[in-house]
Amino acid sequence: MKGEETMKKYQGSDIDRLIRATIPVDRPVKLILDTDTYNEIDDQFAILYALFSEDRIDLKGIHAALYFNERSNSPADGMEKSYQEILKILRMTGRDESLAYRGCPEPLKNQEEWEESEAVDHMISCAMEATPEEPLFVVGIGACTNIASAILKAPEIMDRIVVVWLGGNTYDWPTAGEFNLFGDIVAGQVLFNSGVPMIQV
Repeated sequence: MKGEETMKKYQGSDIDRLIRATIPVDRPVKLILDTDTYNEIDDQFAILYALFSEDRIDLKGIHAALYFNERSNSPADGMEKSYQEILKILRMTGRDESLAYRGCPEPLKNQEEWEESEAVDHMISCAMEATPEEPLFVVGIGACTNIASAILKAPEIMDRIVVVWLGGNTYDWPTAGEFNLFGDIVAGQVLFNSGVPMIQV
């Protein structure tokens, strides 16, 4: 009952629009996977799940996300290693290598200027082919500079996408030191402040 009252309270509001946009339809959803693939093995599993779930996912692309830790020499190196890992998986599974796109080599420096990459342009292109009724789901499981840059470069896509981002901690967590957010704080600020329909994982 309380949930119904809450929905009635927000019906017709921006919050209502955001909630409704995140409800998947009963057909394969258009999806882009944005991933720091070389960093940890969960990303390889995510790619394989997306590739072999044609009944649920209409996969439009796999974008290489940057990362910087002991497995990379720089954010750009992390992105390139992830891109090469994506290609490796596509070859091993006999899939079209044109699904892979290089992402931004550097994290966002401020909340007004986006980073350029083929992943950003591809995300915008796919989003503009989607509609508010049949949005593009952008699933980010790494740093979110690719996603934030696409939103900054073409804010009109926000009505045509739903972002699912594996980043940040729950709001009652004692620190904000989660890896995907900690290495890309400005992009995280853009994402949370943008008003885009988003599910935080």
